[in-house]
Amino acid sequence: MEDFVDVVIEDARWSGVGLEDLAQRAALATFAELGLPAAGFTLCVMGCDDARIAALNADFRGKPTPTNVLSWPSDERGAELAGAMPDLPQAGDADDPDHLGDIAIAFDTCVAEAEAGGKPLTHHITHLIAHGVLHILGFDHIREPDGDLMEAVEARVMARLGLPNPYDTPELFGAVTTA
Repeated sequence: MEDFVDVVIEDARWSGVGLEDLAQRAALATFAELGLPAAGFTLCVMGCDDARIAALNADFRGKPTPTNVLSWPSDERGAELAGAMPDLPQAGDADDPDHLGDIAIAFDTCVAEAEAGGKPLTHHITHLIAHGVLHILGFDHIREPDGDLMEAVEARVMARLGLPNPYDTPELFGAVTTA
């Protein structure tokens, strides 16, 4: 299958950790966990540094500080009822796939968080990309029941990939954000 994740690398350090493969793998596992086909969808992941993500965070969230991941869904898909599944999108066709949105991930913050949590960088990156994919699919964590649902799906995605539950160290992942 052709990659449905378009990866844009603004910081060359991302090439050294295989962002393209990690993004594709995380997105495919997230789609599989939700029963969505990858065919008929596209999304974009941008690997950047802290300065770039701080500027994006300032522009879109009014917070001029670096963060680990930001996301921009192409449509509002969130659930009206707290803790309910979002309205998952319908796949487009091969000639006109549905673009779900964009994700930005910051190298410096990811490295610092992984080191602080004593976790492999690739595991942390995989989790953050899955988290961003869930955001563009309509999941959120503003309301507690929504956050509980999102965390449960993330844990299952990571298990599907043979990786540990990222929330076993909650202080590491408390700063996951979306725009």
